Amino acid sequence: MVEASARFRQIEADEVAWLGTGPVPAKPYYDPAYFELERSAVFLRSWIQIGHACELPEPGSFIRRELEFANASLLIVRGRDGQLRAFHNVCTHRGTQLVEEAAGRRSTFSCPYHRWTFGSDGALLSAPDFESFGLAKADCALPQVSLDSCGGLLFVNFDSDAQPLREWLGDYAAMLEQMPIAQATTFTEYSYDIAANWKLTYDNFQENYHLRFIHPRSGGAGVGGDNPFGYPASMGFNGPHRTQRIWTNPEPAVKPFQGAAFGRGFRAAAARGLLNLPYGRDYLAFFPNLFVIGTPTQPFSHTVYPIAADRSRGVVRLYWVGEDANASERFAREYALASLRDIHSEDISIIEAGQRGLSSGALSHIHFQSMEALCRHLYLAVDERVTAHAQGVTA
Repeated sequence: MVEASARFRQIEADEVAWLGTGPVPAKPYYDPAYFELERSAVFLRSWIQIGHACELPEPGSFIRRELEFANASLLIVRGRDGQLRAFHNVCTHRGTQLVEEAAGRRSTFSCPYHRWTFGSDGALLSAPDFESFGLAKADCALPQVSLDSCGGLLFVNFDSDAQPLREWLGDYAAMLEQMPIAQATTFTEYSYDIAANWKLTYDNFQENYHLRFIHPRSGGAGVGGDNPFGYPASMGFNGPHRTQRIWTNPEPAVKPFQGAAFGRGFRAAAARGLLNLPYGRDYLAFFPNLFVIGTPTQPFSHTVYPIAADRSRGVVRLYWVGEDANASERFAREYALASLRDIHSEDISIIEAGQRGLSSGALSHIHFQSMEALCRHLYLAVDERVTAHAQGVTA
């Protein structure tokens, strides 16, 4: 773990020099050809977060996920045996999608076209006049995609030879399992579409250099005193993943209604034993496109899904343990969501402005300073895989 200096001005340059210090090529942030290589080398070969176990509480529960980078519609189902599985949302007769609903509960899934019917384990149960096909039902099961979970979060991987999820997450798996997200029973979600590359979007949430300029109204708790840029207290790296410990202003300017919301949220977290969890100020960034924060009063995940070289979608979820106990707790949770969304909404236009500038081709390179080391680390992890894939080597 790389610790910040006493005044939080910056981590010493030589402490992160192993990442390099030179300019970074700009083209990977807007070039369609590079994006296509990313799809193949990164997103189709990595564990991608797509939901939470609390969405599938009982046998027959299902959720549908559309993943543009894979041109795939996935059906995630809890089977009668309690196991979670992911299938392509396609009938094995002639490819018709089985499910249009975003979520629900069913004991079977029937194709609307010819009524081929599948069980929650993906097996073909029945099909009209099936004898005419000369097939075995066992050979007509729904095509499956690797699915696993850690800390309640669900991940899929389109690479059949992928290493197990916990190995992929490394030392951060144990940290994730000790965050409030791992205990969550419900969540609040919002999503946004943005005219920007997924890396450019994701990077905005990996560095605090911009806080005092973009969030002067809403980001007061993250900057101030000896830390005018809100730099993290520490950074760490583990394989393609990374982390930082968020610094908190000890004397933030808090309005009375904010203090009331924070106080009620704090008491609710204390009642559920969440204040004693060890990673309350840690930000975990999981390669390629997910980060989570373990604060007990506002635990959330943020996943940035690539759609095109200059377009992506962010999904932000705040996770809660138990339903609202009373109106006071409801107020605290609603404020946690509103404040987070307010901060993120301030970022959108500036990220899109950056994309327009890069897409113009005016710059051959961009620059990262030492306190933007997490951004540089992401670029290097992506480019290593893209380069290896282009050369026909497995990264």
